[in-house]
Amino acid sequence: MPIADRFPKKLMLLGSGELGKEVVIAAQRLGQTVIAVDRYANAPAMQVADAFEVISMLDGDALEAVVAKHQPDYIIPEVEAIRTEKLMQFEAQGITVIPTAKATDYTMNRDRIRDLAHRELGLRTARYAYASNLAEYRAASEAIGFPNVVKPVMSSSGKGQSVVQSRAELEQAWEGAIAGSRGDTQRVIVEEFIAFELEITLLTIRQWDGATLFCPAIGHRQARGDYQESWQPCQLSTEQETQAQAIARKVTDALGGAGLFGVEFFITADEVIFSELSPRPHDTGMVTLISQNLSEFELHVRAVLGLPIPAIDLLGPSASSVILATAQLDAVAYTGLSAALAEPGVDLRIFGKPDSRPYRRMGVALARGVTEAEARQKATAAAAQISVVEAATSATA
Repeated sequence: MPIADRFPKKLMLLGSGELGKEVVIAAQRLGQTVIAVDRYANAPAMQVADAFEVISMLDGDALEAVVAKHQPDYIIPEVEAIRTEKLMQFEAQGITVIPTAKATDYTMNRDRIRDLAHRELGLRTARYAYASNLAEYRAASEAIGFPNVVKPVMSSSGKGQSVVQSRAELEQAWEGAIAGSRGDTQRVIVEEFIAFELEITLLTIRQWDGATLFCPAIGHRQARGDYQESWQPCQLSTEQETQAQAIARKVTDALGGAGLFGVEFFITADEVIFSELSPRPHDTGMVTLISQNLSEFELHVRAVLGLPIPAIDLLGPSASSVILATAQLDAVAYTGLSAALAEPGVDLRIFGKPDSRPYRRMGVALARGVTEAEARQKATAAAAQISVVEAATSATA
């Protein structure tokens, strides 16, 4: 439980990407103090935080040192690559870990959260198996069948994920999964390929002392295992939405704590199938920066701090579309902002990442429309106007 209703509190973010940046902004609007931590300098959240630290969060001693230095009231993990056993230690010292240290340990690893959902809670998931080397991976793929999906048990933003159509692709898929893994484990999950009609994220807000709340479901499209666009609302029946909410509540109740969870589902003609869960704001939920009265980041901060959430209102059909880099650049600049923002109902978030690589997410276009289709078209068109280019070097005398 959070400590007494007296502010400001000191929040430490473990992970300082674009989602963390919006969490910092939301927290500071409520007068809180935020320390941003990540493995590289000038990460997006560091640019707006009160203080920052550059460490490997897999280095337990370094993590312990920055916590001792800043003495935060709350530790808010924002990435997977964290020495999670240290979080248990911090929690024992009286620091609130979001959602809890145990829940963070579970959700940082796809194998643990999948086993919780399927084996302990009895939820419908894709059939799956694990592998820790190429031989085990081959055997798991044969058992699951083709096509299948392979993912590192620890990764983010779809890194290392691929759809494998045949035996001929196994070795390349294994190498990609290991290369995309975060942390120090070499383990993958192999899943049956679900022929879904829709893939959704249900943003689920668990409060310290209050009912579990839900945002209207968000539809999303992926490529290369990473989200490309999202829209809200999406075409779910009342029955499907009720099923998804019941499943999300069951999983988040098992994890405990407070904060916003991004719970992903496959929607087929017959089933609502649990896919994954993140114990923090979700990349597909960036659409809420334009679609709701309270964004997912504001909802996360309110839930963490134990502040009221009287209502979550959808403002109208809305969409997001990612802005991707196409080249490896040591310093970046952007063109096309004027053209993108000339369209009514369009907004942009440029994340401020210091460098780029092909397919790195550098920003997002946001749009509102009369219909879902119009919002998606406007967001996609706006994103297409933006180009990530090499920054000009300053002239020297």
